[in-house]
Amino acid sequence: MFKKALLLVVFFGLMACHTTQTVVQTSPRYYPKPKKVIVHSTKKPLVTNPIASISNENKPYSNGQNRQTETMVSTSKTVVYTEVVLAYVLQFKDIAMSNMKNYGIPASIILAQGILESGAGKGDLALSGNNHFGIKCHVGWTGESVNHDDDSAQECFRKYKDPSESYKDHALFLTSRTRYSSLFSLPKGDYEAWAKGLKTYGYATDPKYPQKLISYIEKYNLHQYDAQVLATTYISRSNQPILIASSENQDPNFYEVQKGDTFYSISKKFNLTVEELKQKNDLDDNIISIGQKLKIN
Repeated sequence: MFKKALLLVVFFGLMACHTTQTVVQTSPRYYPKPKKVIVHSTKKPLVTNPIASISNENKPYSNGQNRQTETMVSTSKTVVYTEVVLAYVLQFKDIAMSNMKNYGIPASIILAQGILESGAGKGDLALSGNNHFGIKCHVGWTGESVNHDDDSAQECFRKYKDPSESYKDHALFLTSRTRYSSLFSLPKGDYEAWAKGLKTYGYATDPKYPQKLISYIEKYNLHQYDAQVLATTYISRSNQPILIASSENQDPNFYEVQKGDTFYSISKKFNLTVEELKQKNDLDDNIISIGQKLKIN
């Protein structure tokens, strides 16, 4: 019995030796890699809102105000900045007041005509001939001349050595011609009547000439200088601030010496000779100082 049991054990042991073990190999779970998605993008150009260009008329300048222009059409079309007109007025206001005192022409009218006819000193005729009032040669003119297109091609216009001569000739032109004599019966403070009278008596052919003069007088407060000469109350007719340096306390009979002035430059400005200027002020030498008051009338 023992032998049978032993044989069974041996038998099953041998059977076990011949049995092959099945090995199951397992590979790790496979997760497919996500495909790379290549996005082709084109760089869009930077788009900005359009910026409105600033024209010269609206371009701000140093004092924070917008820069404006004036277009003058007389002997030539001239476009200048408003501050150029203001500088022109400051340059010639004293001689205009002096001419008002000596010849009876309102300073406002003188300055307005100068602004319009010369393009505030920047017009072709002003630059080529120092002619600030568009005065043509006419019969009897023996001075220099310059040709310029106006009503007709290449008309003869008077030429001056400097603008002060043009201002003096303008006064002589109006006072020496009988057709303008009625102007001098008008009130000196009535610039509107003077502007219309100039057109009526033939100074200009432009039908809008009076309106142009009046608009410059009121916009730039030029009638303040009439008030100074007449010693009357000045009332501004412009909504704009008075940008022109005021000289309300100055006597138009006197001129205050500025930096850079000489006897010669002052005498030319007021249509005097150096000797006349010295005689009016009882001076023997050429020494003047800034701030000194010189008698000019």
